[in-house]
Amino acid sequence: MQVLVRDNNVEQALRVLKKKMQREGLFREFKARSSYEKPSEKRAREKAEAIRRQRKLTRKKLQREGLLPAPKRAVRPR
Repeated sequence: MQVLVRDNNVEQALRVLKKKMQREGLFREFKARSSYEKPSEKRAREKAEAIRRQRKLTRKKLQREGLLPAPKRAVRPR
């Protein structure tokens, strides 16, 4: 993974690197490999993740169809 540092702005480069690592799922993998996870716990976690993903997809689909109100966007000051 590679991040360019522009104008010696290391803080911004670190933020970009962390975001890239988050998207790739590296932090989750580090946590998973740091200790042993019992097979029953793994099944329960994966099932919960699948349920969460399915609910999110359903919610997004209903929002696109106009059956649910869209979430309010946070306004960030510049």
